Amino acid sequence: MNETGIISKISHQDFDTTYQKLKDVIENNPNLKIIVELNHQTNASSVGLELNPTRIIMFGNPNLGTPLMQNTQIIGLDLPQKILVYQDDEGVVSVSYNDPLYLKDRHGITNQEEIINKIAGALDKITNAAIG
Repeated sequence: MNETGIISKISHQDFDTTYQKLKDVIENNPNLKIIVELNHQTNASSVGLELNPTRIIMFGNPNLGTPLMQNTQIIGLDLPQKILVYQDDEGVVSVSYNDPLYLKDRHGITNQEEIINKIAGALDKITNAAIG
């Protein structure tokens, strides 16, 4: 599988604990706002299909995202930030998200290194808290 531009980490906890810790970390950060949560497993079940636990949480900080969109609006395709939590057939739980440095190159963002690095650091800390 080609995972260019995606950072994935294996969780040391079960699916529900990992997802709840992720959600708690985001909710308890006054700079972040959850935009939407999507349960792909529930959606699959609604049409009679099976899927391992798979949920995505979308969240953002307009103070960081807006300057990036002012630089190039097309990054709105990848904002707000998203973190996917999923469990494979062997029961391994992972979290994955778009690498901000990849998004910088993908969308040709210029002169925003401080914001990109801040986002990258935040995503790293958020996901480490969720999987630890």
